[in-house]
Amino acid sequence: MTPVAVDLPRAYRLLNHGPVTLVSSAYAGRRNVMAAAWTMPLDFDPPKVAVVVDRRTLTRELIEASGVFALNLPCRAQAEAVLAVGSCSGRDPEWECGGDKFARFGLATLPAARIEAPLLAGCVGWLECRVIPEARNEERYDLFLGEVVAAWADPAVFADGRWHFDAAPAEKRTLHYVAGGAFYATGEGFEVAAPGAGA
Repeated sequence: MTPVAVDLPRAYRLLNHGPVTLVSSAYAGRRNVMAAAWTMPLDFDPPKVAVVVDRRTLTRELIEASGVFALNLPCRAQAEAVLAVGSCSGRDPEWECGGDKFARFGLATLPAARIEAPLLAGCVGWLECRVIPEARNEERYDLFLGEVVAAWADPAVFADGRWHFDAAPAEKRTLHYVAGGAFYATGEGFEVAAPGAGA
């Protein structure tokens, strides 16, 4: 599968249903990936996102050094990998859990187009982001804002600016994390007519 570009004003649609994301980062030969449940779109044009990244994480260190990060949208087929990278720190000694988590857990990557952080292969959506510096939010709330500079999707699941989960295999549905290893996959879609439509 070759990812296809998503028009930037529609990039928010990759996130607006609240899926689990994996944040990838890299700087000076080091790279990391972590799970993040608290990620959201903020704006359309230019597209912006918000993500909480704890100050104790290696991801935070790499984002602060590089000024970039990627949001990767994993699918049901990757639930074990999501739990694995979310359950250990890149700061742990390699023999325990951490180090290069991509190598540790056998996670393949794709090159990003506009940033240096790697993209996680097998996901169904990707957003390449540059940090919008907001020192007070970062220090006080661990909240990072990013401008989306490139966005990509798996065309089997996202096309024409919207998700098409019903037409795709179940393992391609995005994830919602509850706790203790419990996930939900994105469910059945349905549409409601806008008020006044057809009146």
